[in-house]
Amino acid sequence: MQSGITHIVAVASGKGGVGKSTVAMNLAAALSHRGKAVGLLDADIYGPSQKRMLGVAEDVMPEQIDDKRLRPVAVHGIKAMSMGFLTDEKTAMVWRGPMASGALVQLLEQTEWGNLDVLLVDMPPGTGDIQLTIAQKAALSGAIIVTTPQDIALIDAWKGIEMFRKVQVPVLGVVENMSIHVCSACGHEEPVFGQGGGDRLAAEYDVELLARLPLSLAVRESADSGQAMVMAQSDSTEARIFLKIADALVSNLGDASVPTSPTITMGDD
Repeated sequence: MQSGITHIVAVASGKGGVGKSTVAMNLAAALSHRGKAVGLLDADIYGPSQKRMLGVAEDVMPEQIDDKRLRPVAVHGIKAMSMGFLTDEKTAMVWRGPMASGALVQLLEQTEWGNLDVLLVDMPPGTGDIQLTIAQKAALSGAIIVTTPQDIALIDAWKGIEMFRKVQVPVLGVVENMSIHVCSACGHEEPVFGQGGGDRLAAEYDVELLARLPLSLAVRESADSGQAMVMAQSDSTEARIFLKIADALVSNLGDASVPTSPTITMGDD
């Protein structure tokens, strides 16, 4: 991995649909807002979403430096790279696991990231080939787990944490997304996806619950329009929560240098 990157952090979830990519994009923007040099790697080869979330125009592609290296797309103070920058939005990547893993390694290693305080990796859901490739090829400083409060999401989040434990990657915290719904008409609060799931997950693994994010129309609209909450609605509750997560991440990373890549050994424990 390139020497100019201080920390590489995976933003992961055990299952899809919990808002992991939205959290990754907004966290990257919040870190940039705090003055950090930030990169964002969209590691979901099959379903890249960061191009749309970052508001990158259809005709924008990474600049090719030479036969192998690419310059990341600079947007909103973030250096970003995604398979979505290299293919049409409607193109399906019909690849077997080794092909997808190989493409990801190229995006990771052949992008000229430059000097970064933090490179966030928006992981695909699950615990398969691509996740293990990232753990093996990138010297991860840690991972953030995104979940919703409901039990079915927690089951998969447990698997995600266990995977990172097996490959000796510390979990830096848990973000509980869609924690509460606040009615825009009357202000009534209702936990539509259950309560306390993030707290139970954090307590079980002795990690920090970084924040609870509400089920928010504003967050969805800002992502669809290609803007992070710290830009779209900088004084909103949601923007303040993302800044809180960024501050907690910086604090948890501390001044530690990037660790060496782990040797992956899988057992039954």
